[in-house]
Amino acid sequence: MSLTVTRATAADAPGLASVAAATFPLACPPGVTEADIEAFLTDVLSARRFAEYVESPERTVLKAVDADGLAGYAMLVDGLPEDDDVRAVVSVLPTVEISKLYVLPNRHGGNVSHRLMATALDHARTGGAAGVWLGVNQENLRAQRFYAKSGFERVGTKRFRVGDQLHEDFVMQLRLDD
Repeated sequence: MSLTVTRATAADAPGLASVAAATFPLACPPGVTEADIEAFLTDVLSARRFAEYVESPERTVLKAVDADGLAGYAMLVDGLPEDDDVRAVVSVLPTVEISKLYVLPNRHGGNVSHRLMATALDHARTGGAAGVWLGVNQENLRAQRFYAKSGFERVGTKRFRVGDQLHEDFVMQLRLDD
């Protein structure tokens, strides 16, 4: 199956929001309310917000497209982490955050997530980063296994807000080799 990973544009924003609506709830811990998920999708992962993200000089949004269409996306954020807890544990600088990496459920188990990750890491290297970091919910074991297989190590914790609820995420980091 053909699969391409390229940089997203504003024209991709509605499709990215659709993938986000299908995938973000799967990554949430048990107990997150539907109302909180909907608010997060509206505030953070809407087509309007994706249009802003793809135009931001600090962000890179990658899209994975296969024969069936948009299969997943990743969002990278350049620069020092804004979160105090993250800044305290991320030690490989300069760094890039992998803020999001989501693949549609019917594409799990294929090559989509691996290609998104490889492209994200290549982008970080090309941009001069020495490392990358990400946050993953402590109850999302599938994602944690994927990140560990990709070479990430747990270095700390941070809080992540979905609606009115604060959740605990692991902070994971990867040192990029030249």
